[in-house]
Parts: sequence; structure tokens; C-alpha cells
Amino acid sequence: MPWNSHDYPPSMKNLEPRVRNKAVEIASALLEDGYEEGRAIAIGTAKAEEWAENHPKDEK
Repeated sequence: MPWNSHDYPPSMKNLEPRVRNKAVEIASALLEDGYEEGRAIAIGTAKAEEWAENHPKDEK
């Protein structure tokens, strides 16, 4: 079952909200592509953190 901004894995609860939202987006897409839940969470979190580093909050 894909996640959303109100229903996401407990392991994502301590992420900054914008990073968590991106992680949920990525992990949900991976689930739909057939990845196992644990792997989707790990990849989604890592890619979201990488995305946040490359897209600072203050950047427009």
C-alpha cells in the first residue's frame, strides 16, 4: 500500500517535513514498481535526503 503525507512508515517520523514528503513520494513509487517495503523505505529516505542537499529550502 503506498503511503501519503499523513500515513507513512514510522522510520520516517523524525525527518524534516519536506524531506519526509519527498521520501514518501519516492518510496510509494518504488512500492508500485514492485520493490519490497523495507527496501523502498531505505531507498526513498536516502534519495530524499540527497534531494534536500541539492535543493536547499531558501533556493527558488
